[in-house]
Amino acid sequence: MTDLQTRPSAAGSTTAARAVRPGLLLALVLCGQFMAVLDASIVNVAVPTIRTDLHASGAALQLVIAGYTIAYAVLLITGARLGARYGYSRLFQIGLAGFTAASLACGLAPATGWLIAFRLLQGAGSALMVPQVMSLLQRTFTGAARTRALGLYSAVLAGGMAVGQVLGGVLVSADLFGTGWRPVFLVNVPIGLALLAAGARLLPNLPGDRSRGFDVPGLVVLGAALGLLVVPLVLGHELGWPAWGWAMLAASAALFALFVVVERRIARRGGQPLISGRVLRAPSLRPAALAIFMIMAAFAGFLFAFALHQQAGLGHEALRAGLCSAPVALGFGLSSLHWHRLPARLHGVLPVIAAALLAPGYLLLGVLLGDGADIGAQALAVTAVLGLIAGCAYSPLFARALGGVDPADAADASGVMVTVVQLGQVVGVAVLGSVFLGGADLPASAGESGHALLVTTAVIAAAVAVAAVAAARTRRTAKG
Repeated sequence: MTDLQTRPSAAGSTTAARAVRPGLLLALVLCGQFMAVLDASIVNVAVPTIRTDLHASGAALQLVIAGYTIAYAVLLITGARLGARYGYSRLFQIGLAGFTAASLACGLAPATGWLIAFRLLQGAGSALMVPQVMSLLQRTFTGAARTRALGLYSAVLAGGMAVGQVLGGVLVSADLFGTGWRPVFLVNVPIGLALLAAGARLLPNLPGDRSRGFDVPGLVVLGAALGLLVVPLVLGHELGWPAWGWAMLAASAALFALFVVVERRIARRGGQPLISGRVLRAPSLRPAALAIFMIMAAFAGFLFAFALHQQAGLGHEALRAGLCSAPVALGFGLSSLHWHRLPARLHGVLPVIAAALLAPGYLLLGVLLGDGADIGAQALAVTAVLGLIAGCAYSPLFARALGGVDPADAADASGVMVTVVQLGQVVGVAVLGSVFLGGADLPASAGESGHALLVTTAVIAAAVAVAAVAAARTRRTAKG
């Protein structure tokens, strides 16, 4: 990658990157991104061992799993603004250090309450680190190098979700030195320390813009709105969708509306709102964000329901279930990396066609497995093709969403898009997981579980159909 670029800093001076080898810089930040994605799924297969070792209740275990995602989703945009103000490289290092320290604390946690608290801190560290990845890519690479970097970023998102399940199964099964579930957290520590040392040498010196306002009212309102949205979605099904959960969702909608009012008022007064109006007015960003939200909700929800079907319906062990999820993630990663090699005349219509093909593809897989049949070569081939198609929709849309954003707004746009991706995954797992579990009282028979998966894929097909319509809208705005 030779298209490493330098940009004027907010102070007007030109700051050159310390790294003369952009490939190493890219590897560094994407490793940090990979760890953050990995930890959203790696703990799932360790739940039975954690329950036995710490004598944890079902609700406590749900918070162990969900605490990371809640803190991560709620604080992402805050992390993006902090990076713009104090420097992307500095916040990446701070977030990575916090994530690594929290991972060590999780691995050594003596009780469930401590583990929940450390998982929240781990999610907060990720929220500081992850938005800086996209900002550094936007500010450091240009042209073909940026396209390749965004493709690798997409591959990391897909790979992290699948590898988490496989690696978690391997580590728990190995029971290293009798430590049971603890290595699923401790594995981050040596990697995090190595990345911190590398970051001190490789990260570019891109100082923040201290003149940018912090918009405390916007941060408070948006953080509260996201928290009220994510908490009931994550915990709702496990707790039987209590009344307080629906009240939180209603309050979340009200706070999102209030956030719009607050941001407009700040802009009218000449202040600096949390999300710049220029970002939201960027060509294709809003329809691309909607399409990406639906695609990632479908992808994450499918992986979750597919794993449940295998373990609770077909009786597969966690490791086998993770391996059966690998083809779809591998397909997603490969197409994310290589879609730009297709003829240029196809690039404009590619995400529209791909999103449109996802609907019948998911339905086909549901039909193949709907009678409770085991996962055979045919079904795995379909999942691999689904991954290829999803990557051909997601990656061009992500590039299109950010393509019209001014470099000065890279941090804000990165925070918005990364939050969209994360919320898509949270909503997909919550909603589609509830659809699946509503049709199969686990542990279920293979036939009952297969039928629940068929119903779930039908809902997924509807979601990706919406994504296809939104993707078509991005093509029109790009032309306009």
